[in-house]
Amino acid sequence: MRDGHESSGPAARRGRWSRADRERLKELYGLRDDAAVARALQRSVASVRRMVEKLFPRATSTGPWTELEVAELRRHLGACAPYVIARILGRSVEDVDAKLLELARSRREGALRRDEIGEFKRLYGTRTDQDLSLIFGCTVEDVERLAREHALAKDKGFARRTRGWGATRMPRWRAEEIQFLKREYAAGSNLELARMLGRSVKSLLSKSHHLGLRKSTERRRRMGQENVSIRYVANGSSHDE
Repeated sequence: MRDGHESSGPAARRGRWSRADRERLKELYGLRDDAAVARALQRSVASVRRMVEKLFPRATSTGPWTELEVAELRRHLGACAPYVIARILGRSVEDVDAKLLELARSRREGALRRDEIGEFKRLYGTRTDQDLSLIFGCTVEDVERLAREHALAKDKGFARRTRGWGATRMPRWRAEEIQFLKREYAAGSNLELARMLGRSVKSLLSKSHHLGLRKSTERRRRMGQENVSIRYVANGSSHDE
């Protein structure tokens, strides 16, 4: 994209925006760059930016932050620049910066809940450890510990964009590691296997896919039960965890 007015692709649409399109833009804006949003909506980048001006006017809110605003701040943190977050929330950049400083000074009590662990795993690859510490109210050391416990790694594209930060290359798979993976993958836990091999879960899944490996029927059944259990707890139906 050279001037911001190029079509996002040959299928770029013109004309009025439907209500569904506007709602989809609200959902995506700030979580993806303008070009990616344009592709998702089959619009030109220029059209997306014009609609952003309408949907997110520069009127500035003041006063105490609501819980919803803080949740939106955390959701967008690290995915876009502070000025974009300010626009989404209708706040000034100075107000957003002050709130981020306040979050940096506060720390949660207790460990992350199961649903928060799931969100942590989803976000880890595309956020810096510093941003994750603010999003989840924990220390950077806690972030690093959780990443080790769950064998997480930063996405390669994200690592490249941050100029090598976190872009440690994994060593090549040795023959004995591949044999171990072939032998244990069908019945084993991905997390436990990754820990035993000293690799990320993402690396393990990529290699198993390349090798054409599949989980056993029994293991898939247990995984399904575990996922149901996690959703059950996340929805507040259980208070045992």
